[in-house]
Amino acid sequence: MDKLLHIQNGERVNRSALPHLSLNEFRKELLDFTEAGGQVVQFFAYQESKDSDSLKLLAVLRNDNLYVTGCDAPDSFDSLTAVTEKFHMFEREIGEQYGIKAKGHPWWKMVRYHQNCTGKADAFGNNYREDIPGNYPYFTVEGKGVHEVAVGPVHAGIIEPGHFRFQCFGERVFHLEIQLGYQHRGVEHLLQTVPMKRLPILGETIAGDTSIGHGLCMAQGIEALADLEVDEGSKIVRTIALELERVANHIGDLGALSLDVAFGPPAAYFGRIRGEYLNLSQILGGNRFGRGLVRPGGVTKIMGEEQRKLIQEKMDELTPEVEHVNDLIFSTPSVRTRFDHTGTVSQENAEQLGMVGYAGRACGLPYDARVSFPTECYADLPANTNNKTQGDVGSRAAVRREEIMHSFDLIHTLLARSTEANKYTPQDIQLAPDSFVVTVNEAWRGEASHCILTDEQGDILRYKVKDPSFHNWTGLALALRDQGISDFPLCNKSFNLSYCGFDL
Repeated sequence: MDKLLHIQNGERVNRSALPHLSLNEFRKELLDFTEAGGQVVQFFAYQESKDSDSLKLLAVLRNDNLYVTGCDAPDSFDSLTAVTEKFHMFEREIGEQYGIKAKGHPWWKMVRYHQNCTGKADAFGNNYREDIPGNYPYFTVEGKGVHEVAVGPVHAGIIEPGHFRFQCFGERVFHLEIQLGYQHRGVEHLLQTVPMKRLPILGETIAGDTSIGHGLCMAQGIEALADLEVDEGSKIVRTIALELERVANHIGDLGALSLDVAFGPPAAYFGRIRGEYLNLSQILGGNRFGRGLVRPGGVTKIMGEEQRKLIQEKMDELTPEVEHVNDLIFSTPSVRTRFDHTGTVSQENAEQLGMVGYAGRACGLPYDARVSFPTECYADLPANTNNKTQGDVGSRAAVRREEIMHSFDLIHTLLARSTEANKYTPQDIQLAPDSFVVTVNEAWRGEASHCILTDEQGDILRYKVKDPSFHNWTGLALALRDQGISDFPLCNKSFNLSYCGFDL
């Protein structure tokens, strides 16, 4: 690791200090690191300057620490994925965004089907004049009795578009292929071109159910590049907001899991209770989904004694209800029968895919960014423990239950701290020139990360977003192997991954 630069979460680094390796050195460092148990946080290409066609590769890696390294980008390189699956989606994304081919990649196809950042053809030969179904090389299984079942991209509900293609023998699923990218919004391009005052608005809309998670990553990155200090009261509000977002989503998903196994009462109870926690977010920050609260330099709403008391009283009222409904779910034999041993992902496969968040912890991977790379108030808050880690639907549900109760403890602890946030004042922000920063936070689905590079004028040269779903969609595909196709809704909801967070 001598050729990797050790960095801190949210630390501004001069671009001149970033390691610049030869391609062979870069490849060796990345493979040595990941084969020793390390994981990939970010791996992407970028233009050296806005006026240059010269491209570079940059990788952010983690074990117990964060590291960064880079090299000049070639037209093609030998695939890292051919050695370890940890680079799988990253290499495909690089091929699509910048036309750089990873030779020997075992599943070489586009990720989102969008024209690359240089305006040239991508590494898959696409000219983007044909529809996805006619241009996407779906995996096929042949043999007597083998058939395909195609679901989506248009679904019977309000969920976003995604295509699921099952290769089956009878009811048994051999393989599930998941194709997304149907509503690619060009988020990263927008983040590199819009006025600075619009960045926080875009950041919190990357994934609507992760407004605080992504908004916090963005705010911390800008704060590092603009040398903005955040007061302790604002950190308390931000941490509470992130935990309320976690609680509301986990509660909603546990109710939906119950509905998927035809156990209606918890779905009704938790549907109502989820709304109560969204209302607490409104009391805290003025919006049920956390919009408009987190801004570079602080928060826009001050949590006074009235808000503190309202949140505390409502938490005291709701906690026994949540415990009761959870007991109802996890003590019902018919529910446990459907949850346990369904949709299992082994710890080995989860580690090789780099799965994150509750899906990874349910497989026995202990990684939690709140513990490994704490921001805001997390450094002096207790960590959570997970007791059911068999990698199945039951484990993913149990981890959510444990995280809900842990979040309650964190929120109670933070509400007891009387420090108030300073009043937020919008200011003209100037980013440091020729700089780099990466931020990592434990959003409710897992590790969210934003990486920002600036040019010599201090303008954003490259803005890279990584939603936790980027790591975990392949985990959902593995969970369906050798399962009955009727188990798909249950497995899908146990992951509940983001379409828009992936599509960007």
